[in-house]
Amino acid sequence: MVKIVIAFVVVAGAALYLLTKGGDDVSIAGEQHGTETHAPATQK
Repeated sequence: MVKIVIAFVVVAGAALYLLTKGGDDVSIAGEQHGTETHAPATQK
């Protein structure tokens, strides 16, 4: 049981570290449906 808790803390810490190193371009808010999204791809 203790090993599971330690593993969870390590994985959560690694995830938080990677999210903070990503800068402003990482969004954890999910899909965005508004004017701030990019334009649709053009047909070729």
